[in-house]
Amino acid sequence: MSGEGKPEHRLRLAAMNALARREHSRAELREKLVRKHPDLDALCAPVLDRLEREGLLSDRRFAEAFARSRVRRGQGPLRILAELRRRGVADDDAEDALAEAGVDWTSLAFDELLKRFGEHPPQEARDKSRRMRFLQQRGFPGEAIREALRRVEGSTVG
Repeated sequence: MSGEGKPEHRLRLAAMNALARREHSRAELREKLVRKHPDLDALCAPVLDRLEREGLLSDRRFAEAFARSRVRRGQGPLRILAELRRRGVADDDAEDALAEAGVDWTSLAFDELLKRFGEHPPQEARDKSRRMRFLQQRGFPGEAIREALRRVEGSTVG
């Protein structure tokens, strides 16, 4: 008889199906498996350990893919880092993923300002505050926000 009916096999199969769709962090995958198979909670750690040893599950690889996708959405490093932490990724892996993304956060913040507000510089303090809050909510650090606003204010519209 094959091991197809064994609980470990069912759990591994569910984990591999989830990983086939997209990368997951270990914590995220564990949560998903426990939700689907609450009776197999005790078997999760060994199954996940094996997947990590086999290179099928990697928090670092997940963090890199996640960071790239969030950068494409125009999110800043503070927000990406917070979301990675919420998904159980260690700070070292999260910070390495952000560093490897090689993003100029000021330029990304500037691009997001242009997309949202156009090239016109803010006319009033209230408008400038609105733009600052927009970038803060997207997770950009203060210096990137200030520099992006300086660039917008220095640009001239023809």
